[in-house]
Amino acid sequence: MTTKHDQIITYIETLPVGEKISVRSIAKNLNVSEGTAYRAIKDAQNDGLVSTIQRVGTIRIERKMKETFETLTYGEVVKIIDGDILGGEAGLDKDLSKFIIGAMTEEAMMRYISPGSLMIVGNRENAQKLALECGAAVLITGGFKTNEDIILLANKLNMPVLSTTYDSFTVATLINRAITDQLIKKEIMLVDDIYTKADKTLYLTANQVVLDYRKLNEESHHTRFPVVNKKGRLIGMVTAKDIIGKQDQISIERVMTKNPTFAKTHMSVASVGHLMIWDGLEVMPIVEDDLTLMGIVSRQDVMKAMQSSQRQPQMGDTLSDQINENIEILTTSSEEWTSKIPYYKFKVTPQMTDNVGTLSFGLLSEVISTVTKNTMVVYQKKNAVVEQMSLYYLKLIQLGSEIEIRPSVFEIGRRTAKLDIEVYTDTVLVAKATVVCQLMQRS
Repeated sequence: MTTKHDQIITYIETLPVGEKISVRSIAKNLNVSEGTAYRAIKDAQNDGLVSTIQRVGTIRIERKMKETFETLTYGEVVKIIDGDILGGEAGLDKDLSKFIIGAMTEEAMMRYISPGSLMIVGNRENAQKLALECGAAVLITGGFKTNEDIILLANKLNMPVLSTTYDSFTVATLINRAITDQLIKKEIMLVDDIYTKADKTLYLTANQVVLDYRKLNEESHHTRFPVVNKKGRLIGMVTAKDIIGKQDQISIERVMTKNPTFAKTHMSVASVGHLMIWDGLEVMPIVEDDLTLMGIVSRQDVMKAMQSSQRQPQMGDTLSDQINENIEILTTSSEEWTSKIPYYKFKVTPQMTDNVGTLSFGLLSEVISTVTKNTMVVYQKKNAVVEQMSLYYLKLIQLGSEIEIRPSVFEIGRRTAKLDIEVYTDTVLVAKATVVCQLMQRS
């Protein structure tokens, strides 16, 4: 049986795009409380079903689709190159492994063509036929078409023959960028992959007492348990600290921590790990949209998953990778500025500039973020996550400038650190930032 929350979401999905909705109208039409309607509308907004516009209200919108590709198929190539499908449409869902530019003799092509590849070629029908017979798809550049025999062969082999108005160089650049983006994008591990399901989760109910906690603690040797109501919905968490000095017959509902932090299965492991470390949580309950307890996830589960993810190979360079490669770490300054903390040098290249030829504000923020993380590793042997940054751009930083970045730590605790970062060009202060970061012990 579907919950009232699910019924509201389903109802919203049936509304035409542009329809105006409100908490009161939803509550009246579906005979639910305004609180339930409000929570459902907020979830619908998070899912991209509705949007709130100032002076207009909340309206139904078209759900936004993800623009990234889980796998690069021939069908996705058609979208990337704005191409046409001439034949072999049944093979569009096949994965692309590599592409070859057919600027060679047919005999030479044989060395490079392999099943699952894509041959980029002009109006050379013999080369097109050869590629299909070797198990490769064909992309015809320059807006050319092909003959009926090639189309029949493509349909028979279920290998696509595509056409685009772009030239070979442009097509190769577009496809190469898409492949590189895929290599950069690591698989995002979700809570759904690692959490302990409800049937294996130990929990207490609101009508149980402190004595029940003590018995469960002795049996399991665990000290933290979710607390649910009679409908199985999360209402609190109880830990050993909550029951210290409490009499056995006191209700769990009276000693538990209400409104605990929780997670959902669609959240990423990294984001949940961030919450757990920041809030000092060892266990986090996992719930459905209506707060029905689905299970728990422990900090140990999260750390194992994140370490496993970090060991996965990554072939593409991200913006952070490129910045790291260009940052030079030095131990002493050319000035009389000395510290146990290293300072950094960085040269502004053309790719880092904005439309007026100066260092992009956003990229300077990324440089400072990278310097902050590196500084914490060197200074405290800890990993860091930047929480806040106040950046002041005092003077424009020109193309070709060599900037000197001088961090200093002015406040540090067990979990957080605050840094003052100054950016110089030719001994002139050109930017200044205050950074607050969260510290995590390196494993």
